[in-house]
Amino acid sequence: MADSEINLRPARPGDAPAIAEIWQVGWRDGHLGRVPEQLVAVRDAESFRTRAVERVDDTTVAEVGGELAGFVMVVADELEQAYVAGSHRGTGVADRLIAEAERQIGAGGHPTAWLAVVPGNARARRCYERNGWIDAGPFSYEASADRGTVAVPCHRYEKALTSPSAQGSTAPERLQR
Repeated sequence: MADSEINLRPARPGDAPAIAEIWQVGWRDGHLGRVPEQLVAVRDAESFRTRAVERVDDTTVAEVGGELAGFVMVVADELEQAYVAGSHRGTGVADRLIAEAERQIGAGGHPTAWLAVVPGNARARRCYERNGWIDAGPFSYEASADRGTVAVPCHRYEKALTSPSAQGSTAPERLQR
């Protein structure tokens, strides 16, 4: 798929149902059997719907042919969530979303971006490594739950970013928040 066929834009409230669906399916693909059951128990369909609505303002979506194909959520220097719909995996959507998340993090003045990935999620790990992210080692990620957090064994991936002024721009890819 040509990059020009992938449209990136800030999420809108009406995108929340599609974001929730992609998020739930993708999360289950990458996390079931790899995270504590306590976390799986609270990641039901309603939790994804609620969090998708709450997180619209820090979400960037990718559209292909008018269809929501994936999204990223960025918080400060963390690429916190990145998911692509099953029918769009392997098409370049993830690479474009990751690049946009890196741009946002760099534009926020952060010299290094980071993310957490569970060790058994080989697909995600390959994708990040293909995009220049480095496995900085294991750590415990405190995932939000209904009442507090759940410690999830993860690997921290990092990527050094160039300064925002050195990142260049291909105008359609730059998103205004």
